Amino acid sequence: MTRWRLTVEYNGGPFMGWQRQDHGPSVQQTVEEALQRMTGEPAQVLAAGRTDAGVHALAMAAHVDVMTSLTPHRLREGLNALVRPQPVSVLEVETVADDWHARFSCVGRRYLYRILNRRAPPALDAGRVWHIGVPLDLDAMQAGAAHLLGRHDFTTFRSAQCQSDSPVKTLDRLEVGRVGEEIHVIAAARSFLHHQVRSMVGCLAMVGRGQWQPDDMLKALEARDRAALGFNAPPQGLYFVEAIYP
Repeated sequence: MTRWRLTVEYNGGPFMGWQRQDHGPSVQQTVEEALQRMTGEPAQVLAAGRTDAGVHALAMAAHVDVMTSLTPHRLREGLNALVRPQPVSVLEVETVADDWHARFSCVGRRYLYRILNRRAPPALDAGRVWHIGVPLDLDAMQAGAAHLLGRHDFTTFRSAQCQSDSPVKTLDRLEVGRVGEEIHVIAAARSFLHHQVRSMVGCLAMVGRGQWQPDDMLKALEARDRAALGFNAPPQGLYFVEAIYP
């Protein structure tokens, strides 16, 4: 038995998310079925995070145990051939220790949210950015984001379906910057609540539009009440960027 670490890139548009679902296709199912076709073995591919429907990944970390003897090259090339035509790509594969776990060994996760901030809608990036056609106040968004850094009860920014044992998380990084016609929000923490990043970005967009003041981010945080949430950003602008390991 060999435990393999996979680094997976995918466009989340056609999927119900990473995790297998009864009501639609998932990235996990796509990779597992490709591996079973390749080896004849039932497979369970476990990832560092569970992205929502429509959310993308630049480098999702995952692991799987395989009995069949394979080289890294054969495993990667075989999976990439068999996941077609789905928008999934296995970027890297490597052997890891038997006790290495994509989720439980992970000590940090990083996300990127892309907002296309121009009047004209996207053509090439449709489905991969959130388009906001009115100008956003970057300075106000940066001031609002600063209120969320550190260890807090993030109940306001937590989905009602969140399965985390506690709403308390430590947000290590929440940066807002302009890159050409886009505004990028980078969030980093050991772990996140369900919908936390999208909820934070939605409220920051309200600050950018002038619908909220930067201090309203703090008021929403301190309310510890989902009803205080301003807006949940759509999934298509969100990317899982990196899983960090010791």
